[in-house]
Amino acid sequence: MDPAIGLQDVHVRYPNAHLQFDCTIRRGEIAAIVGASGSGKSTLFNVIAGFETQDEGRVDIFGKDVAHVEPSERPVSVIFQDHNLFSHLDVATNIGLGIDPALRLGVKERGKIAGSMMRVGLEGFGRRLPPTLSGGERQRVALARALVRRKPILLLDEPFAALDPGLRAGMSQLLLDLHEEEGNTILIITHHPDDLRRLADSVVFLDGGRIVAHQPTAEFLARRDNPAINAFLGN
Repeated sequence: MDPAIGLQDVHVRYPNAHLQFDCTIRRGEIAAIVGASGSGKSTLFNVIAGFETQDEGRVDIFGKDVAHVEPSERPVSVIFQDHNLFSHLDVATNIGLGIDPALRLGVKERGKIAGSMMRVGLEGFGRRLPPTLSGGERQRVALARALVRRKPILLLDEPFAALDPGLRAGMSQLLLDLHEEEGNTILIITHHPDDLRRLADSVVFLDGGRIVAHQPTAEFLARRDNPAINAFLGN
């Protein structure tokens, strides 16, 4: 196995909760992170991205302990459910923030922005403002911004939650196409079993702050032995 992410006996403690993570995500795979609300999915993402610090254990990214690496310096991009777009900035500028937060953008950088918009199907949208876009279009802007950052790990926190089934399928295919081009490692939080079938190589299932299953998608979908997994799958 060529690991991209390794969590070794990672503990995160809150006043009313204690979470513990152990897993390894292979380089280049798409892993779905699933479980009931409050099971620890967002905390898992925050620890990998560096937004939260574990109380014990080790987080490795490409074999390097990142305990003292700031979020901005980690090889990780995050797309949140609300896309984190600035409503007063046009599409091109929102994407440009992924290159330089101070927006020092020359000809080369603007070329990257135009290229990323073309790749996600937003050619000609550069001057549009986010409030004028559909949910699917805003999601494409967030993907384009992640593309220009050129980070080898992409974390997606329920990216398709607000989309109707047709748009979900289209965005899933776009994500797969970009993944094939980039060869990146993707972790996606989702509450939809269909996303597993369409996207995921493996599934990480959390229950009560613990990873209780991590296995290939087909094996996970065939399980009937765990009540929490049965509830998620609707068995």
